[in-house]
Amino acid sequence: MRTKSNPAAKRLWFKDCRLDDIAGLAEQENILNRLGLRFTELGPDYIKASLPVDGRTHQPYGILHGGATCVLAETLGSVASLLVVDMDKNFAVGSVITTNHLRPVEGGVIEGVCRPVHIGRTKHVWQIEIFNEAGKMVAKSELTCAVTDKRG
Repeated sequence: MRTKSNPAAKRLWFKDCRLDDIAGLAEQENILNRLGLRFTELGPDYIKASLPVDGRTHQPYGILHGGATCVLAETLGSVASLLVVDMDKNFAVGSVITTNHLRPVEGGVIEGVCRPVHIGRTKHVWQIEIFNEAGKMVAKSELTCAVTDKRG
């Protein structure tokens, strides 16, 4: 997987957090747990997660389902947006996702790497690159998240 760590990267996240702080999201009873998604790394300006390519994530033809790829991408971008905002005052949700599926994957594990494109007050845009175990890009996504105030 190509993750070029930028040593000069400024910490993007609102609060100090560790991988353990987000790993629990995939351990609850939800789509992340059902599909086997796992957060694997949290850097100063990126998040990584993996997803198995097996019967849970296959389409009927035995290859990775594009929807499963989008679940990985949207999860990474949405969690990244939540980590950027003050969650006591705001929340962020995915509003637009585009994904280019570049090559099929029959098995193994894919890994997504999410990095910011734009962090604004009401809109975040994330780039998510997804790689197979050989390090070849299998999909590239862009996710826009809407940031709104929490209302009582």
